[in-house]
Amino acid sequence: MILAAGMSPAWQQILEFDAVHVGRVNRAARATWCASGKVLNVSRALKLFGAPARTICIAGGDSGRAIRDEFNRDGIAAEWIDAGAATRICTTILDRASGETTELVENAAACRPDVFEQFAHAFAAEATQCEYTILTGSLPPNAPAGFTRNLLASAGESRAVLDIRGRELLEVLPLRPFLVKPNRHELGQTVGRELNDNTSLLSAMREINGRGATWVVISDGGRALWATSSGESFRIQPPRVEVVNPIGCGDCLTAGIAEALLRGLSITDALMQGVAGAAANAERLRPADFELQRVSSLRSQITIEAA
Repeated sequence: MILAAGMSPAWQQILEFDAVHVGRVNRAARATWCASGKVLNVSRALKLFGAPARTICIAGGDSGRAIRDEFNRDGIAAEWIDAGAATRICTTILDRASGETTELVENAAACRPDVFEQFAHAFAAEATQCEYTILTGSLPPNAPAGFTRNLLASAGESRAVLDIRGRELLEVLPLRPFLVKPNRHELGQTVGRELNDNTSLLSAMREINGRGATWVVISDGGRALWATSSGESFRIQPPRVEVVNPIGCGDCLTAGIAEALLRGLSITDALMQGVAGAAANAERLRPADFELQRVSSLRSQITIEAA
């Protein structure tokens, strides 16, 4: 069983434009609404990969109700904690003329203290029953100090897969998480320096390994993905695809890796499945809405080599 947990869901509006002109009235050709945010994208991707999984997330207001209704309709198992405040609404703007994607992100609202207590209690109860625990996304602005570290300390023997960054990531490294997956920019923020070439990138990744992470996996948009442990390093070249919407690709990568590991596959096979899932996601409008057959097809186009 895999647990996906996070506190930064979003009710997502995707607006498609034939062309976007800044400073002028722009009329969307199509609007799509869906549940999103890192933890919800991971949860949906796990469902598509066929993984036995549970989700713990907060939700509130009409937007939170829309998210819960969508998950219920799609049969995605989840435990919802009432956030009190309405779940944030984020907007993706797709400019078909330029191919550019613009994100308008509403920050998560502060939560009542009891929301953190309920989340921590539910997390500990579920994580100790799961082989893998995915913790992803940012925290509400008033999260207690050390909240993520305390969550992971309560997870027992469950292997942690983390998509977090900065001080929050550094604080949990002594707990020896199995895999951490910031992107290249987030890793730079975490170690406090720019990673302008592959040498500096690998050095920063090994620094995180040395601090406690068994595996460090770094994504960089559609460019090569890197993975290091204390004794191995890999460079994975993703397949070329026609990008419709890149939002959620990193979350599908996370889900694909975790599902493969749960089945006992090697880390290289897990990385290749995750990369294929991310590529398949990029071809679709809605985040985490790929087809497994397409993932299998794209997997055969991926190259992996020791770095």
